[in-house]
Amino acid sequence: MATLSMKPGLHHSVLDWETRNKQLSETAEHQRQVSHDVRQEGLVLRNQTATKTKWDESDSSRRLSDRVQDIAHWKSKLESCAKDVDSEMDALTQSKEKIELALAATALPLEVTIECLTLWEGRRGGELVSDPMEVELKKDVDLIDSCQRMLQQRIDQSFEQLCLLQEAWHQVTSDLQNKRDALDVDMSCLSLTVTSPQISLKPNPLRIPSSTSTPLQWEHFSIYNITRGKEEMQTSLALRESMRITQAQVQNEIKSQEMALEFAIRKRTHHLQQAKDELEWQLKTTKDEIQDLQKDIRELETDLHAKQGFLKLSHTRLENRTKRPGVDLCWDEVQYGLVEELKQLEATIQTLSQTLGQARHSLQALQEHEARMQEDLSRKDEALALVQRCQEVRQRIAAAKPGHQASGTVVPLTNSSGRHTLTEA
Repeated sequence: MATLSMKPGLHHSVLDWETRNKQLSETAEHQRQVSHDVRQEGLVLRNQTATKTKWDESDSSRRLSDRVQDIAHWKSKLESCAKDVDSEMDALTQSKEKIELALAATALPLEVTIECLTLWEGRRGGELVSDPMEVELKKDVDLIDSCQRMLQQRIDQSFEQLCLLQEAWHQVTSDLQNKRDALDVDMSCLSLTVTSPQISLKPNPLRIPSSTSTPLQWEHFSIYNITRGKEEMQTSLALRESMRITQAQVQNEIKSQEMALEFAIRKRTHHLQQAKDELEWQLKTTKDEIQDLQKDIRELETDLHAKQGFLKLSHTRLENRTKRPGVDLCWDEVQYGLVEELKQLEATIQTLSQTLGQARHSLQALQEHEARMQEDLSRKDEALALVQRCQEVRQRIAAAKPGHQASGTVVPLTNSSGRHTLTEA
């Protein structure tokens, strides 16, 4: 009997086979539906993401454009502020240089006044007095010294303000440079597109640098720098105004004191010349009186010498009459006359001697006073020579002035608007 050869393994039934085929068909249809849904969702997603990506890129570009405008706006303000601060620094530097020149210009007047005061202290004797000229010279020294301290104070203030302006300018320009760099970066970012060759993937583009600031901090930083620059410029402007007023005030005070000193010198010169003329006249009349007195003394001496002859005659007559003999030795009228004559001669000689002594004493007093007047006249000549020397020394001040102004010219105290800051009471 023949045997049937069968393939080993599990045999499925027809129902299982049909069920399996149906499942395969249903699964295929389901997978196709799923695939169709996925494709539809992918299509929708592509459309949505394409639109979203383009919108986001457009929005980022718009924000970059707005940011560029903001940076350009603050950059313009910072540039204007930096320019203004730089101009103010130049103006303050020029004002400082003017004050320094004004301070240097006071060195010569002070040197000249001290030299004049030293010369004037060289007077001798009775001419060494505290006269108005000496007072004005000392006032001139004190005034110039005070003006120098005032000018030096303004120079120190301007130097400090220049340092503050320099610091503010440095902050503004540093902020300005940062704005320029940031503007270059954002302009570069704004110019990039998806087709730009410079774009690439970066390791960690979402990292936040430690120095990152908020928009409010960013804006306040520039506002602070600009505000500080303006405040320093206002302070500098007020300081320059004060410097102009100080310079004009110093110039006016020195000019006024110079006029007062010149008047005191002229007045003292006049008084000295007047006193010298008076003394010369007194000296001349004294010399004339001495000559007259010397002549009178010689005449008194001659007269006194002549009286000696009459005295001898009287003595001889009286002596001879004592030799009369006997009763003839009479005290007669002749004897009375001779005695009276002798007494009168002795009284006359005594009077002449006293007068001669007084005349000689007066002559000595006149000669001593003449010597004192000669010495005083010499002192006055020396004082006049010193005044002349002071005037010659002071010519150096006028010679050092470029475009020498007429005497009495006073600089008006005005501010930058041209209005007078001082009004008459």
